[in-house]
Amino acid sequence: MGICYIIGAGDFGSGTVAASEGDYIIAGDGGYRLCKERGIQPDLVVGDFDSLGYRPDHPNVRSFRPEKDFTDMHIAVKEGMALGYKHFVIFGGTGGRLSHTMANIQLLAELASEGCEAVLMGTNSRIFVIHNSKISFEKEEEGYISVFSLSDRSEGVSLRGLKYLLEDAVLTNIFPLGASNEFLGEVSEIEVRDGTLLIITEKKF
Repeated sequence: MGICYIIGAGDFGSGTVAASEGDYIIAGDGGYRLCKERGIQPDLVVGDFDSLGYRPDHPNVRSFRPEKDFTDMHIAVKEGMALGYKHFVIFGGTGGRLSHTMANIQLLAELASEGCEAVLMGTNSRIFVIHNSKISFEKEEEGYISVFSLSDRSEGVSLRGLKYLLEDAVLTNIFPLGASNEFLGEVSEIEVRDGTLLIITEKKF
């Protein structure tokens, strides 16, 4: 299948949604406003609509009570997973309330544990989570890259093709050893054998 794009109400960043055949766009609550402002046509709109302030006039809307266990972004992702999507690109999931950003990082961890690939797009950053797997970056990548353990211990951690290297190392969630690494203009790779890693790329200013 293609990519499932999730649009939330936070910072949209400088990227754009260029949906192709097989892709699917889901707006979560206030993300519908961003879609309208940017000319994005969502396939589905979900949420309790407390942020938006009204129920959207859209042919495919699913409403939920404000008193619920799942955030609107979580509901949107669950809808995408139910449709069979395994690759998610999330806009509008950072900025604003820090608690919402943290909730979306946990959401990335859930997706990784389910074998999905996902990226949370920020204004000048991208956030990834991998679990017992690896991720590669092309040589065109620039800026900083930081790696943190979300699990108590992440074993068999290797950082290759970056300024600071690791091979078969252990990272823990109480020591930020992987902060502020840098791309070098070559293909790079981050791998973890047993554990969950949070990976953040950031532009240099």
